[in-house]
Formats: sequence, structure tokens, C-alpha cells
Amino acid sequence: MNVAVLPGDGIGQEIIAQALRVLKKLDLKIQFHEAPVGGAGYAAHGDPLPEQTLALARSADAILFGAVGDPKYDSLPRAKRPEQAILGLRKALGLFANLRPALVYPELAGASSLKSEVVAGLDLLIVRELTGDIYFGQPRGVRQVDGVKEGFDTMRYSEPEIRRIARVGFEAARKRSKKLCSVDKANVLETSQLWREILIEESKNFDDIELSHMYVDNCAIQLGRNPRQFDVIVTGNLFGDILSDEASMLTGSIGMLPSASLDANGKGLYEPIHGTAPDIAGRGIANPLATILSAAMMLRYSLQQAQAAERLEAAVRKVLRDGFRTADIHTLGMRKVGTQEMGDAVLQAL
Repeated sequence: MNVAVLPGDGIGQEIIAQALRVLKKLDLKIQFHEAPVGGAGYAAHGDPLPEQTLALARSADAILFGAVGDPKYDSLPRAKRPEQAILGLRKALGLFANLRPALVYPELAGASSLKSEVVAGLDLLIVRELTGDIYFGQPRGVRQVDGVKEGFDTMRYSEPEIRRIARVGFEAARKRSKKLCSVDKANVLETSQLWREILIEESKNFDDIELSHMYVDNCAIQLGRNPRQFDVIVTGNLFGDILSDEASMLTGSIGMLPSASLDANGKGLYEPIHGTAPDIAGRGIANPLATILSAAMMLRYSLQQAQAAERLEAAVRKVLRDGFRTADIHTLGMRKVGTQEMGDAVLQAL
């Protein structure tokens, strides 16, 4: 098994290092190949997604990704900014299905921004379409209209794009509690009207799944009001970006949430959903658990190593039960540790 390792910028190097330590402890036949991406890619090769890095990602069985972004590159042309690397990988590799679980561990219910009784037992999955919508729609740009600058983007979805992500959502719901909530803005947007129409059509092929619909603004409210009503949410690229970040805060910290971005054949890119956190980079205090849990998703979805994935997830649960906490999830009475120490604890739990 060949894994492309793309640490990226900021805390990316630190958290990826701990995930690699844990993966190597499992003693699986995995070869790891590292390459620069994001700001590191621009510094090394003048491009956030160098040709060598993209070639490595194409040839690998899976990609383990850290994070990209660095304020010092904000003045670069858009095409050269670090964030373009992840968009480029999604498009080039056809990574159309983003899976973002939001799970509240019993030990962290008190760390959520909501009351513990509201989030205790929360276990939801957001399925986000990743290669369409306003992020990739054309035409787009900035133009002069009657002497005034105007920015424009195009929200666009085709029927095949909607059908394939709908099927991912239905299949995910089938493996869980058989409830799928489709989130759109069909009262305003033509794309959402088509989205809802296709979801209803596809539901006829999944008559064992309970399909419901919700407007995105109401979904944002309900995630804060009663998040446990959801099991699987399927939505478009823009709405999924916002809602999955909101859901992350229900769990106590964005540093706890992994993600998988999959193509049609199960190959995937696995990354924590947090960013590069430049304010804490190099300080050794970043939470590596989201990255370690992303590695577990990689083992399960792309490398067909379900037993190893379960071992990693069990190890994370054990360190939380044992009271280990990085700064983002620390509460009174718990043992506050840094990035390396949390990695040590997971290794010990294994």
C-alpha cells in the first residue's frame, strides 16, 4: 500500500508526524512518500500544487493531508495561494464525496459550546458534494460594469453530479440509522430545486431510507438547537462547507474532527477539518487527534484495513478516558499535554 503524505503548512507538519508514528506502530505493509504542498509547495517549486506532488497523489492508494494556508502568501495571485492546492487535488483526482463525522465522545460532552445534555450521544455524518457548486462553477471573475467593479460566481449543478452524491448519502444512511436529511435552499435557488427533485427520484431506489428535506438556514439553527435529530446530512459544496464547520463546534473542538474525500472507486484524501493555525504553529500544542482519526478513516475506506482502523479509534477513546487533553479540549482536573505527548499516549494505548 502506497500513501502520499502531504503535511502542508502551519501545524500540518506537527500533526502529520504524530499520525505517521501511530500508523507505523500498527506494522502494516504501507510505504509513505512525502511531498510539499500549499505554501511549502510554492516555496519549493513556485506552485501550491507542484507537478511532482500531483503525480505522487495520482499514483498513491490514498493521500494523508495536513493543512494548507499561510498569511505571508496572502498577497500572491489567487492561483498561487496555498489554498488552491486542496481545490486542485479535489478536481484533479475527482474527489467528489466529502464525509465529515461529528461525534461527541462522552468524556468531551462538557467541552462543547452547547449544554452537555444537548450534545451528549451526538453521532452525525455530513456528506458534502465537493467538486461542483459555486466553488467550481463558470463563469466567474471580477469585471467593470458601467465603471463599477462587480464580482460574480456561478452556482451550478448537473443531474449526474447530484445523483452520485445522493447515492453516497443514501448508502451511508443505510449503514447507520436509515435517516437521510437533504439540505438545500429550494425556496430561492434553481440549483436547489433541481437538487431536491433528483433526491426525491433517487429515494425510490432506497425505499428503506427515510428521506427528509430542510432549508440550509433552518438546518444551521437546528444544529445548535437539537443536533441529535440528525443522522446523515447530504448537501452541496457551499452549504456543506459551512454546516460541517458549525457541527465541529458541537463536539468541543475543531481539533477532534477527521474527514475523508473520496472518488468513485474509494480512493481518498484524508485530512483534519481544521486549518493551519499559524498562531500556534511550532509551539507543540496542536491537537493531533483529528489527524489520527483521519488516518483511521484512510485505513477503513481506501486501504481496506477495518480492524486496524478500529484499533486506532479505540486508542483515541482510551486516551480521552484516561484524561489526556490538549489545550483546545482541556478542562479542570484533566491532564494537559502537548502534541508529542498526545501522540505518545495514543501509542501507549495501542
